Amino acid sequence: MKKCMLILLSVVFITFSTSTLSGQKSRLIVLTDIEAEVDDTESLVRLLLYSNQIDIKGLIATTSVWKRTSIAPESIKKLIEAYKKVQPNLLKHETGFPEAQFLLNTVKQGLPKYGMLGVGEGNDSEGSEWIIKVLKEDDERPLWVATWGGVNTLAQALHKISHTMSKAEAKRLLAKLRIYTISDQDDSGIWIRNNFPELFYIVSPGDDYGSATWSAINSFIQGINNEKISNSWLSQHIQQGHGPLGAEYPDVSYGMEGDTPSWLSLIPNGLNVPEHPEYGGWGGRYELYKPDFAKHKKGSSGAPNEPETRAIWTNAIDTYTPYLHNDYGRSIKPDTSTFTDYKVTLWRWRDDFQNDFAARMDWCTKPFSEVNHPPVPVLSHADTLTVKSGEGFGLDASNSTDPDGDNLSFLWFNYPEAGTYKKMIPLNSAENARGAYIVAPEVSKKETVHFILKVTDKGTPQLSRYKRVLVNILPK
Repeated sequence: MKKCMLILLSVVFITFSTSTLSGQKSRLIVLTDIEAEVDDTESLVRLLLYSNQIDIKGLIATTSVWKRTSIAPESIKKLIEAYKKVQPNLLKHETGFPEAQFLLNTVKQGLPKYGMLGVGEGNDSEGSEWIIKVLKEDDERPLWVATWGGVNTLAQALHKISHTMSKAEAKRLLAKLRIYTISDQDDSGIWIRNNFPELFYIVSPGDDYGSATWSAINSFIQGINNEKISNSWLSQHIQQGHGPLGAEYPDVSYGMEGDTPSWLSLIPNGLNVPEHPEYGGWGGRYELYKPDFAKHKKGSSGAPNEPETRAIWTNAIDTYTPYLHNDYGRSIKPDTSTFTDYKVTLWRWRDDFQNDFAARMDWCTKPFSEVNHPPVPVLSHADTLTVKSGEGFGLDASNSTDPDGDNLSFLWFNYPEAGTYKKMIPLNSAENARGAYIVAPEVSKKETVHFILKVTDKGTPQLSRYKRVLVNILPK
């Protein structure tokens, strides 16, 4: 057991910190074709519950292939009015929930035109002008644009920037943008990617939505427990008995919250590092490459399905073996099933983010003492280490705490896909102890590996937070 807590003196700490990357609130503008389908409403209900952890800069009503000639900003405002009624109670649980009027001031609208019909000279809108205004603010934080429907309001903003500003100023503004579109829901997404190849752009391209990473949020996965995306679970934990905001969460029509993955990785939970989609997080994991168009399937929406002309952040593959509760002996055990595909990168965290959603919905109506709050993982060392091949090193989280005084469970695991060394590195200790001991593998060049700490309380619902430890392994 002593070696589990050992941190070798030979370990060298360097200044880079994953927590530094995620220490500030992410700025977010949402483009939503709300009322085209109920999932936008569902996603916005959840987003409002994280409005103290994400700096919402705009909620813009847009069109899409499903809603070509109308927009519904009034539906956004209706949800904010419901949020207004619960915001005072939310503040009893965490600080920073904005006043409803602040959020109402961010509600804007694009043109009621489909796709590229709304892009070009004479197509400026309140929404496109608002995007430019926020981009020009004296704020060096990246600006995320989460697109739940069509993206032509952003396309128009980019069109105007490119035609009215100097190349240097346009380059400066575009460097701030981070785009995540829920596949392609009009013909302006591919136009953006072709005409602004430098843009940071996450997308499962085309309209074959069933093949997109984001669809894992509501996919029924054979071989796992899917209870937390069931209609009965949503009814009990979200919709009924949780105040006016929960009452606005509609029954599922096609798929629960298909738009939520566009911003899930902006939540500062210790796992998410928004600037690094390849690290993986609640919103999935993505890699930068030009996808093979020959492997694309055509959907039925009518949105374009065209070859990419440059690399984009898109579907990545994880191999994942879940851990299960064990009644005797060690409290967890690995499942007998292992899963490998791109949807794994998102649904592997699904129980955690659903429990988190349910807890925040409880915050809408109940006092602090009656509900659960997330634990606080604490590392007893830096979150970036450097070791040599064959050296052992320790990881320790024994100082972790819980605001409700709950008992804590620990889980340490290697996330090989997130680093440069792709082989799974086993722990030389129990994976559910407060500390872990690992022996670095032999490498011929510098490699970086990721170890994830998951700390889960025993409150109701059980809540999890994480720490990510980057270990640089040097050859001898």
